[in-house]
Amino acid sequence: MLTIVFFDVVLLVALLMLSVPLPFCFGGALMFMSIFGDLSMKSMMLWGFNQMTSSVLLASPLFILAGTLMSGSGIAKSLLDFVDIFIGKIKGGLGVVCAVTCAIIGAISGSGFTGVAATGPIMIPRMVEQGYPRGYATALVTVSSILGLLIPPSVIMIIYGWVTETSILACFLSTVGPGLLITALFSIINLVWAKKFDLTLESSIVIKQKRREILPRTWKALPALMMPVIILGGIYGGVFTPTEAAAVAAVYSLPVGFLIYKGLKLGNFYEIIRESASTVGSIMVMIIFCLMLSQTYVMLKVPQAIVEIVFNFTQNRFILLFLVNIVLFLSGMIVNDITGMILLAPLLLPLVSHLGVTPVHFAAIMGVNLAMGGVTPPYASILYLGMRIGKCEFAEILKPTMIFLLVGYLPIVFLTTYWPPLVTFLPTLLGY
Repeated sequence: MLTIVFFDVVLLVALLMLSVPLPFCFGGALMFMSIFGDLSMKSMMLWGFNQMTSSVLLASPLFILAGTLMSGSGIAKSLLDFVDIFIGKIKGGLGVVCAVTCAIIGAISGSGFTGVAATGPIMIPRMVEQGYPRGYATALVTVSSILGLLIPPSVIMIIYGWVTETSILACFLSTVGPGLLITALFSIINLVWAKKFDLTLESSIVIKQKRREILPRTWKALPALMMPVIILGGIYGGVFTPTEAAAVAAVYSLPVGFLIYKGLKLGNFYEIIRESASTVGSIMVMIIFCLMLSQTYVMLKVPQAIVEIVFNFTQNRFILLFLVNIVLFLSGMIVNDITGMILLAPLLLPLVSHLGVTPVHFAAIMGVNLAMGGVTPPYASILYLGMRIGKCEFAEILKPTMIFLLVGYLPIVFLTTYWPPLVTFLPTLLGY
């Protein structure tokens, strides 16, 4: 049976490399298993439909809707102006504004795409005008946007908790430490790098004028800043579940977008809802096929086989965790984060459990690795979106993106893997 699984994985990888749409890739692999794997497709479809009715899974499309509404509402501009008042006056400060704002947006939307879509059209032209190279500005906005997958609430952490039956709140908390460290490192790298650029800084007169605007800008940004407070405070305070929090975020975006920031109008509201529905539809189709394929592997005891094969190769914990990171990184390069999470979490969790890694710790390991896939080719969906918004070529964005990842992101990946307190401190502190 493992031979059939091997050929199924080869087929799946081949379809992915041929750029076949993701739902059809996993649907094709599932069809192969139903024909040659001696499994009942009818029972598998009934199981998959039952899983799709989970109320927990409903949080994902609701957060996608909230993020899409937020992108068109004007919330991002108010946050950028607010952060800019405190940081933007120093050389390289505008880049720090970008990283911090993307982290805040991550605490609202739970998506990496929202950071690019909301901050890119505003921040990239502003950075270019100040003297940053266009490729660098686009790269900084793009890599900072993956913080939306780490700063809670995170859609991929909801998926992980649902697939592995782990506390979603603990999964949220597990990536806070890595997310904040990455934000800090990106800011430091930017401040050091910005010294090489001939930047046009604001005069002292303008700075004094900005200081007088602290209260007005803070007041204007207050509705946007209240979003993460309401969402996270409600979740951790036990007021509502993550699914209910996603609904609250979507509903809260409407009056804020229509009445306060006025970025939402009847003219663009329909397009925003249509775009969100299209995204949700494609993701949900992909999820059900991917979920059924993953369950097929579990039923055929593939996780146990992986554990046996790997432990026959080596029992060194350091090496095995390194290999797990490599697998997750390579998976992130060819599939999106949600797909990688659904497919690999049930397969790899038994292996890492044998190494003494808790499910909460592994949630963070998977999160930081798969989030990086959004900006590493060939998949790199967030990177390509950033290129379109920033109007720059791949050659312009590649070098700064790789430097940010190698110097600012990769060290945190290994720190997350080999130093559990970075991940488990907050969940343990709050009793998860």
